[in-house]
Amino acid sequence: MADPRVAGLAHIGVAVRDLDAAERAYLALGAQPLGREEVASEGVRVAFLSLAGIRIELLEPLDAGAESGVARFLRERGGGVHHLAFDAQDLGATLRELASAGIAPIGAGARPGAEGRTVAFLHPRDTGGVLLELCEVKE
Repeated sequence: MADPRVAGLAHIGVAVRDLDAAERAYLALGAQPLGREEVASEGVRVAFLSLAGIRIELLEPLDAGAESGVARFLRERGGGVHHLAFDAQDLGATLRELASAGIAPIGAGARPGAEGRTVAFLHPRDTGGVLLELCEVKE
């Protein structure tokens, strides 16, 4: 991309089978809870934590048998790092630039995500094997 569109790491997403148990483990390490919410569009409950200056998003499927991305991830790979999320200054412009480079978002593109942000995911086949999430920077 010609000019930087990514402002920094937003969070690391971790898929978990039991949100309460996973959160307890991070809290025992000294993490600070930042909030919980349900993201129906993604089929998950999430807990945000801050640990050593890094934001962590724990993701638990609302229905383990569902076909949400996190539920499938847990069935196929077990718990663990699910994605890296980056803050995007202008998500629309970033997605247009990525499309011109042949990198399309997963699904319909930008959609509502956690914390009231608009987000888009990039497929691991286009990003060196890692699912990337782009999060519109809140004003």
